[in-house]
Amino acid sequence: MAETIGFDDFMAVDIRAGTITHAEPFPEARKPAIKLWVDFGPELGEKKSSAQITQHYNPAELIGRQVMAVVNFPPRQIGPMMSEVLVLGIYDSNGAVVLLSPDKQVPNGGRMC
Repeated sequence: MAETIGFDDFMAVDIRAGTITHAEPFPEARKPAIKLWVDFGPELGEKKSSAQITQHYNPAELIGRQVMAVVNFPPRQIGPMMSEVLVLGIYDSNGAVVLLSPDKQVPNGGRMC
């Protein structure tokens, strides 16, 4: 377990729901990855991310899927792409990433509480 934090620390991490609008292979990445474009609604707009999710997902099946992402990290250069958000997932028993998503449709840009 990680070190105990206060509620204010938790609230400092801005985790939002968004819908994947576009996805494509990212062959330039060091590890197999998919480029994602995620719509976070009118307040935040569309943001780009790179996700190492190729073991469970292909780009075509990701379109329209809602995901959860940290939206207040600074942008990070991933190969030739600037990743603007961190899409969240959990490692399965084989070490492959499984995406985190709401189990019901929610508004894009909705904040985790």
